Amino acid sequence: MLNPHFDNRFVRDLPGDPDAGPGIRQVHGAAYSRVEPTPVAAPRLLAHSPEMAHRLGFSDADVASEEFARVFGGNALLPGMEPFAANYGGHQFGQWAGQLGDGRAITLGEMINADGERWELQLKGAGLTPYSRSADGRAVLRSSIREFLCSEAMHHLGVPTTRALSLVGTGEWVERDMFYDGHPEMEPGAVVCRVAPSFIRFGNFELPASRNDTELLRQLADFCVRRDFPHLRGRGQTLYADWFAEVCERTAVMVAHWIRVGFVHGVMNTDNMSVLGLTIDYGPYGWIDNFDPGWTPNTTDRHHRRYRFGQQPQVAYWNLGRLAGSLSLLFDEVSPLQEGLRRFVDAYTQADRDNTARKLGLDECREDDTVLMQGLQDLMVEGEVDMTLFFRGLADVDTRVPDLTPLRSAFYDEARREAIEPALREWLARYDARLAQQDLPYAVRRARMNEANPRYVLRNYLAQEAIDRAVAGDIGGVAELLEVMRRPYEDQPGREMYAQRRPDWARERAGCSMLSCSS
Repeated sequence: MLNPHFDNRFVRDLPGDPDAGPGIRQVHGAAYSRVEPTPVAAPRLLAHSPEMAHRLGFSDADVASEEFARVFGGNALLPGMEPFAANYGGHQFGQWAGQLGDGRAITLGEMINADGERWELQLKGAGLTPYSRSADGRAVLRSSIREFLCSEAMHHLGVPTTRALSLVGTGEWVERDMFYDGHPEMEPGAVVCRVAPSFIRFGNFELPASRNDTELLRQLADFCVRRDFPHLRGRGQTLYADWFAEVCERTAVMVAHWIRVGFVHGVMNTDNMSVLGLTIDYGPYGWIDNFDPGWTPNTTDRHHRRYRFGQQPQVAYWNLGRLAGSLSLLFDEVSPLQEGLRRFVDAYTQADRDNTARKLGLDECREDDTVLMQGLQDLMVEGEVDMTLFFRGLADVDTRVPDLTPLRSAFYDEARREAIEPALREWLARYDARLAQQDLPYAVRRARMNEANPRYVLRNYLAQEAIDRAVAGDIGGVAELLEVMRRPYEDQPGREMYAQRRPDWARERAGCSMLSCSS
């Protein structure tokens, strides 16, 4: 019998929607609407995260029970759960979109585990809410697998992220037009239970500010500090400024991690930005294969490339500017908010320099080292070089007598490799000269590099292969891929196939190169 403890402070401390009835509507003066998940035909557990289940206090027997599948498929509630959908707005692709809200995400409650940790349990694909607009509130298996796998893969990579507890098949079919081209198809449905200390986003504050609802804005800010930033209590007049500065710093660290591992979020709208600095809302994301700062996986963004890989730090800063504008209603002057934005710049600069030092195996990042890294990245673009394979292979290169063999598997095109090889050897000579300036034994340097440069990342084609198997009735590929991604920095004998560059067949295939927001 599942019997977790819930302490639902969000619905207890903040005002809710007085209209408890069904129907899509504009919700004013409220942080949420109470709504229950819509039951599905045949909930069946397809996959789960053992680490997250145990952290929440669920035993193996709990996870294997029919009750677990019913609860996390949306067919039953446990005592203490008080489900709701949050009300928020956001800027989408740079434009104010007004009220958005949880259109298919329903929070079941805030669970307190045995260690006193607070975890919000949220079902994605659980049915209609007042914020569903023209959608159906459901999610399909392909996007649910991607969200489930990526949430856990990012955690094990050391990237701040929301987590995933479970993936439940619904036994129902959902119609989706994957590329919005007038060719919808029926796809199997699924529900992901995602988990985080908080799902509060920039957009939670933007919406009341856009309506000049200063009272609700202040209530949300006070609540967020009280529940999610308790270490800031007692700061007095600097409280809001210190809070915003910390949001800025956390966001900077998060995005720097994205750049380190080659992750592209794909849809960095302000409603997809967590105030805790957690990666949230895994939709049309992707991993860099060949290094290309201009690449985005999102078909919706294919023309303007607003959310391209190399632009992500600038977009994060812009998004924080929108949050600062909303919070300015709580300030007498804007200088504390400007200082917070400067903290983002400083924190990102430091984190990026740390990335350079760790990825290149340096004792510290000196001023010239950023130039060294930029020179390497320019060569990687010119030579169509796989980012993950190159940096992992670089740790095995003897820079004193450079043998390029450890790097050869990183090239997608032999002719382009030959074209840049002279320049690459020159770069390795400069790199060797830099390494000679530090007292760091080779074994230590190699270990340092391998702790920053993963062997395995959740490449799009790997996720798509697991999706193809699952749609055909074989969910085993999801469990296998999850197991590999649990140890991304370790060499795993027998699993070399998961550490290969993107195959040619995946270069242009849907789901492997470009994705849409449709899920």
